[in-house]
Amino acid sequence: MVNIGLRRVDDAVAAKHPGLPAYAACQSHAFMKGTGTFIFGAIGLFAAQKALQRKLPYALQWNLLISIVLSSVGSYTVTRWETQKCSDLWLLLETGQVPDRSPPQVSKPDESAQSNQTKYGDVID
Repeated sequence: MVNIGLRRVDDAVAAKHPGLPAYAACQSHAFMKGTGTFIFGAIGLFAAQKALQRKLPYALQWNLLISIVLSSVGSYTVTRWETQKCSDLWLLLETGQVPDRSPPQVSKPDESAQSNQTKYGDVID
């Protein structure tokens, strides 16, 4: 049995997917990075708002709410980026190819063929 976090994976599955421990380590790192972003972001935002509270006085509950909401958004974003990297790593380990994440190229329509048509398809003489 191979341990991945709290779960145990059968040896047959681990043998079939040799990149599984690397992927699990990457995911663990991604979640810890997101957790760290939440903690340090909340502390940093709370401290920054406390410093600004002299100029903009508002209640402590709003200070906490703003800090928690913004650090949650930041944590989600960091975790999402890191998890995407782990998914790319998994695909690389399984298939040997890195997925293409670039947006598809859109070709421009040939204007000479459509110069005598309106947008409704009517032919202009």
